[in-house]
Amino acid sequence: MMKYIAVILLVLLALTAPVFAADSVQQVAIQGFAFNPPALTVTVGTQVTWTNRDQDPHTVVSSTQAFRSGPLDTGESFSFTFVEPGSYKYFCSLHPTMVGSITVVPSP
Repeated sequence: MMKYIAVILLVLLALTAPVFAADSVQQVAIQGFAFNPPALTVTVGTQVTWTNRDQDPHTVVSSTQAFRSGPLDTGESFSFTFVEPGSYKYFCSLHPTMVGSITVVPSP
C-alpha cells in the first residue's frame, strides 16, 4: 500500500513541477488564446519556437523588448535563442491578456 502512495505522490509532484527543458530547441503552442506551456525553464543557448495553432493572428512580444515577432497567422512560427540567463515575460500584443514566461538558467 505504501508503494502505491509513493507512486501517486511522485506522479503528482511531476505534474505540478515547472517544465524544465534541457534540449536546445523547445516548442510553445499558441492555442485557445493561450501560450502552452505558459511557463518554461530552459538553459542558456536554447531556442524557443512559438507556433500559432489558432485561427486568429497572434504575436510574441517580450516585456523588456528582448524579442518581438510580427503577427503570426495560423501555422506560422517565431523563434528566439536565449543567450543570457534571466526571466523573460512575454505577451501577445494583439491580445494582452495572453501572457507567458521563459526562465533561462546557466548551462550545467
